Amino acid sequence: MSDFASGDVAQTGLVHIVDDEETIRDSLQFLFASRGIAAQVWPSGEAFLQANPSAACIILDVRMGGLSGPEVFDQLRAQGSEAPVIFLTGHADVPIAVQALKAGAFDFVEKPFNDNQIVDLALKAIAAHAEQMQKSGARQDIQRRLDALSVREAEVMRLMLQGQLNKQIADILGIAMRTVEVHRSRVMAKMGARNVAELAAVLKD
Repeated sequence: MSDFASGDVAQTGLVHIVDDEETIRDSLQFLFASRGIAAQVWPSGEAFLQANPSAACIILDVRMGGLSGPEVFDQLRAQGSEAPVIFLTGHADVPIAVQALKAGAFDFVEKPFNDNQIVDLALKAIAAHAEQMQKSGARQDIQRRLDALSVREAEVMRLMLQGQLNKQIADILGIAMRTVEVHRSRVMAKMGARNVAELAAVLKD
């Protein structure tokens, strides 16, 4: 079997299998295909890193000729990749895999592995990563909204969230109540909230 699954090499959403044993690469690629999951295989960590493909999940052997699995993992993280990594490991390499977990790997599977177990684990990793990315995107969106507030709007928002009324905010800040109303309206528009309760909920998320 070829070292490339059918389809565009740059396709996103792939499971990537990095192992220097051809039989393991081929069997895993076939296994994922049988579950309807696109997989691309690589004979070495160097080949995978050089191609730098988009990945939904990476299955990485601990012991390989050339760069080891942990070395590839370290380079991926240094490059900013956040794709979940599952290590394949022999019994003697379990301590190494555990150390990789502490460094941020998703999980590890001992050889010989259960076919369904590794596919299910990969699907779990993909789902967890997608959820994490969604939350990260939401946080970035909220931060962009906060950054769009002027200094005075941020002050008004802080007092609004404390439950202060417009007149109280005007007195605290030494500005006209009409000015407070304008700032309040702008805060709501920029933060995408209709009332203080929604504003608090947006910031809590």
